[in-house]
Amino acid sequence: MTPLTHKANKLYKNIQLLWFYRELLWNLAHREITQRYKQSVLGYAWVVLNPLFQLITMNFVFSVVLKVDSLGVPFIIFLSVALLPWNLFVLSLTSSTSALVGNSSLITKIYFPREILVYATIIAKLVDFFYSCIVLVFFFIIFKTNITIHILWVPLILLIQVIFTMGLSLILAALNLFYRDIQYLLSLVLTMWMYLTPIMYPVEMLPERYRFLFALNPMAVIINAFRQVMLSGAGPNLNSLSIALAISVGVFIVGFLFFKKLEGEFADYV
Repeated sequence: MTPLTHKANKLYKNIQLLWFYRELLWNLAHREITQRYKQSVLGYAWVVLNPLFQLITMNFVFSVVLKVDSLGVPFIIFLSVALLPWNLFVLSLTSSTSALVGNSSLITKIYFPREILVYATIIAKLVDFFYSCIVLVFFFIIFKTNITIHILWVPLILLIQVIFTMGLSLILAALNLFYRDIQYLLSLVLTMWMYLTPIMYPVEMLPERYRFLFALNPMAVIINAFRQVMLSGAGPNLNSLSIALAISVGVFIVGFLFFKKLEGEFADYV
């Protein structure tokens, strides 16, 4: 058996194992969803209110004050289509990074595939994301935004983002267990990453000589693809999206193998 075949079999067996532990996965995700706003008065309404006020504030700064070009689309919609997926990415990464540390009692007491803790966190953030999309629907209705058949690309684009996020999350969660500085370093990296991704500005504003950096940034390609299919009435750039998919799958495979390699030592460091 070649090393590549062995790794493929390992990945397949892990998928089977996840199916066996699917009830635990959903229970952990449900716990993550229900406990977060348990003591707050407004409860789950914050999932909608947070992005709403964030969008209103950023719309004022970038549209009214800085007058950033939004290519003929109302800026708040231009921003919403990019910022909501970006928030999903950021919140998934930051929460997943602490998933092992925050569930140390489970890790030391019972056996289960440890990556379930990471996946459960991402599932919970996906649920938040779907609820937060109420804001986007609201703005689409207010500004009478046209929807075309190309919106059917959205699930595939979102899937690519989730694969990329899962791969990074597995790496960061494992590293953070050994080096707790990772969670603080991540905040710095994500801040820089946000400004290097065309969220508050169109990709057309990038100087031509720097466009190659855009293709190497999966989140930039994903954000731009969301805008293309939801606002431009066109399909995504398939070349760029294919590169983003290849990078995302590669990151996930590396992240999974890295996580499983260190998994045996987790109980000694929690």
